[in-house]
Amino acid sequence: MSASASRSSALPIDPSRLVLRRASERGHLDHGWLDTFHTFSFGEYYDPEHMGFRRLRVINEDVVAPGTGFPTHPHREMEILTYVLEGALAHRDDSGGGGVIRPGEVQHMTAGTGIRHSEANPSPDEPVHLLQIWIEPTKRGRPPTYDQKAFPIDERRNHLRLVASPDARDGSLRLETDANVHAAVLDANSKVAHENATGRHVWVQVARGSLAVNGLELRAGDGLSTSESGLLELAAGRSGAEVLLFDLA
Repeated sequence: MSASASRSSALPIDPSRLVLRRASERGHLDHGWLDTFHTFSFGEYYDPEHMGFRRLRVINEDVVAPGTGFPTHPHREMEILTYVLEGALAHRDDSGGGGVIRPGEVQHMTAGTGIRHSEANPSPDEPVHLLQIWIEPTKRGRPPTYDQKAFPIDERRNHLRLVASPDARDGSLRLETDANVHAAVLDANSKVAHENATGRHVWVQVARGSLAVNGLELRAGDGLSTSESGLLELAAGRSGAEVLLFDLA
């Protein structure tokens, strides 16, 4: 569950039970048209100690140059989320799905039995900055699907807004996997909290700004995980923060 610290009676998780993944430790490749950081092993970057967390398999932070992009390529049996921070990203796939994703919008694609798609920066002069997330499905053999949804800033400001879930509750996107994805944009010095239930696992990814999680300082690009039950208190720094929180089986 997600809650404010004032409404939860759970004890904070001991900081020693939180595992940090610093931005500086990620894989990094600069292809000219694409500047990309990999939290987990991906493509040319291989690190056997960082193959993913639970079913969370990919968190790539990409900056795509104007007028460039990813040509048509295939995917199978993966839940793919795209979260745009700046600029815009155009998507087309052979299931008939397509659209332009902008800040405040989340795109979801079930690759399922197989899909081919392309992604491009349609701007002639502005880069696009995004996070792309892959989560392994618990339900395989599904037909490919595509959806995107806007989550206005007021819904994410100082609040962990559910943006994707297995049952599409609260207006979130539907995932074919046991994962709940929350997004928050925190004002300077504001706080939110998430209570991790027994048997669940959490990954926190800082998209922008800085924050402390149970006293541990994180900056943009940093990630943090735990499998302990209890309260995670997220306190933004003086510049505020934008954060994604994954609640995983």
